[in-house]
Amino acid sequence: MIARIVSTVPMGRMREPEEVAKVALFLASDDSSFVTGIELFVDGGRAQI
Repeated sequence: MIARIVSTVPMGRMREPEEVAKVALFLASDDSSFVTGIELFVDGGRAQI
């Protein structure tokens, strides 16, 4: 099942929990102070195909 999912991800691999955590930390930090109203996908490009 995992291999089938991975085959649909343009980056060719599953994401690591640390990668999702980095996005959450970015959104919670001052670095994202000018970011508004977006959908930020952490899916290796899967939503774009």
